[in-house]
Amino acid sequence: MKKYLSFFISIVFLSSLLSVISFAGVKKDKVKYVKYVPDKVIKEMIEQDKEKEKKEKEKTAEIVKKIKEKKKKERENRKIIRFDVSKIKKPSSLKVFKKVWHFPPVAQYLTGTCWDFSATSFMESEIYRLYKKKIKLSEMFTAYYEYVEKARGFVQTRGNSAFGQGSESNALIRIWKKYGIVPESVYKGVLRKDGRHDHSRMFKEMKDFLNFVKEKGYWDEKEVIAHIKIILNKYLGAPPESFIYNGKTYTPKSFLKDAVKLNLDDYVGFMSTKSIPFYTKGEFKVTDNWWHSKDYHNVPLNVFYMIIKRAVLNGYSLTMGGDVSEPGYYGEEDIAVIPTFDIPQNFINQDSREFRIYNHTTGDDHGIHLVGYARVGGRDWFLIKDSARSARHGKFKGYLFYRDDYIKLKMLTIMLHKDTVKDILKRFKSR
Repeated sequence: MKKYLSFFISIVFLSSLLSVISFAGVKKDKVKYVKYVPDKVIKEMIEQDKEKEKKEKEKTAEIVKKIKEKKKKERENRKIIRFDVSKIKKPSSLKVFKKVWHFPPVAQYLTGTCWDFSATSFMESEIYRLYKKKIKLSEMFTAYYEYVEKARGFVQTRGNSAFGQGSESNALIRIWKKYGIVPESVYKGVLRKDGRHDHSRMFKEMKDFLNFVKEKGYWDEKEVIAHIKIILNKYLGAPPESFIYNGKTYTPKSFLKDAVKLNLDDYVGFMSTKSIPFYTKGEFKVTDNWWHSKDYHNVPLNVFYMIIKRAVLNGYSLTMGGDVSEPGYYGEEDIAVIPTFDIPQNFINQDSREFRIYNHTTGDDHGIHLVGYARVGGRDWFLIKDSARSARHGKFKGYLFYRDDYIKLKMLTIMLHKDTVKDILKRFKSR
């Protein structure tokens, strides 16, 4: 074995030696860099393709530009149905109304938080009615945490809960019970220098993030909520955990308890629909009731209207939610009425109301605060404090005058203090 191994090693050594000897006299080549010269034909073809692509993009941009300009022109020249209101005897000014105390109207600008502005205004009026204190509250504190809770619902339902800007008046009750409330002076919730609310980009960021969460299946609730708060803080600022108000230190919850002092269980909601039996409680089935609250007391239309009128005559205000996409909703004229070409007055009843709810020509568009009443021209008129832009197109900025017919046909829900409906609530307990 050793003999063969020695022989093998000798052969290998001899081969290596011969290789060294044979290359010893060969001239060695050296590496160098030279300029790359592209093939002229290929270069020409590539440049032609680029030029063609450039022209196609320019043509596409020109087409898109023309389409956008056309659509913009169509929007600017769009016509909407209106009617001659000269024969309508309407309130001449705010002075004719018997009013409930309230702060001046606040604009919501580019947000979908009418529910928050109206419900906050309502609670401010309630504080004054009960305690004669004027406390301007932060709308955006409530909106901030409603977005947080919507995101939580989105995660818990694995993306099957609506995440929008809208909500319902009683969402405020739910948020305040969990998080408390703060005065506007310590949290305005707007970082723009002009002080105008704009949630467009903020909402898109949150919506895009949640869509990503759903697409990837990243359902870690703690992480999702943390990221949503990062977005909210970026646009609204972080809500205070504690603050000083009138020389005292509060948390949001202690401010609710010791300064605001409202019993949140004293507020009740009503609706009027034939979809469930009257004098039973049920769900208001719209997208903005995303948490599927079943706390709505269902009553006949005549009772629904009576509750509204009786409340304001007795010094109570209330929130209302309903449809504002009607020809009779006329901001430039400060009114909301039902024109006869829509439906004759004597046909406005429970059934015509229900038909419009059923076919979605009456929708849950907008939340408002009812703050006054007047009898003009033999009709009931209600003073509405409104955060939307349409309420700023007429003479009385931030206000509209709703006639009785509009409320009966187009308003869907109300929220008010239970003291003004004790007799009605008894009928629910007896069933």
